[in-house]
Amino acid sequence: MKSKLFVPGSRPELFAKALASAADGISFDLEDAVSESRKDEARGVLGDFLRQGGVAASGKTIIVRVNAMDTPHFEADVRAVARPGVRVLNLPKPESAAHVRAAVAAIERAEREHGVATPIGLLLNIETPGALRAAAELAKAHPRVVGLQLGLGDLFEPLGIARREPSAIRQAMFAVRMAAGEAGVYAYDSAFADIRDTEGFRAEAGLARDLGFLGKTCIHPSQVAIANEVFRPTDAEIAHALKVVEATRDADARGVGAYVVDGRMIDIPFVVRARAIVASARGLGLLPD
Repeated sequence: MKSKLFVPGSRPELFAKALASAADGISFDLEDAVSESRKDEARGVLGDFLRQGGVAASGKTIIVRVNAMDTPHFEADVRAVARPGVRVLNLPKPESAAHVRAAVAAIERAEREHGVATPIGLLLNIETPGALRAAAELAKAHPRVVGLQLGLGDLFEPLGIARREPSAIRQAMFAVRMAAGEAGVYAYDSAFADIRDTEGFRAEAGLARDLGFLGKTCIHPSQVAIANEVFRPTDAEIAHALKVVEATRDADARGVGAYVVDGRMIDIPFVVRARAIVASARGLGLLPD
């Protein structure tokens, strides 16, 4: 999921357009993109849309960002959108492992009510100081957690930290990536609000990619193509990874533990990375199965 496009839950005229876009994932939003006065309306409209067969058949990763658990909307959101075809619920501002487990319990109740056979995962937003400190604990709270998503605006703005401060961005990204790595889940990058600054978006996406993030959130369709390009394995990376995988087969046959490919010493960590690149390339149709 190199790109994930946000779509306001109160804008049904955009739903089909989003599904037809080049984004890998579509995140229907019931939280920040919907005013308080329209929460009930958006929930009903989105719930109706998700019941349509074309949503599950779109080939997109379908995500819904619900309202936080400390709002009066959380339970109703989950009941409305925990439907077949929805892969992930995006949970804002979780603060404890107990929070995560309570969210899972609500999802399980809704799944039973609606006959959902494939368990819906949880993508946790890391957007408060407490969540950043406890990110690994949150990620390990339940097997339903599939990833951590960094929310730089919510994290920085209340603290007076400039949203574009490079050192702060790098530190927050690194902390979330390490927490996700400890828990064995993916890390997903934050939104970038200035849709006119395509180079700024590209640079931040490139940093996230270098730090091992899976992809980047897009708040406008114009950002999707950039995210897809940045998070795609390069031809050079794919070629090197294939050489490493082939050299590994030969080394294993000869009982050799470390060896050189393209002038680089290769051992297990590099093999793991090479296999991941090859798998990603195959998943994107860049290599034959």
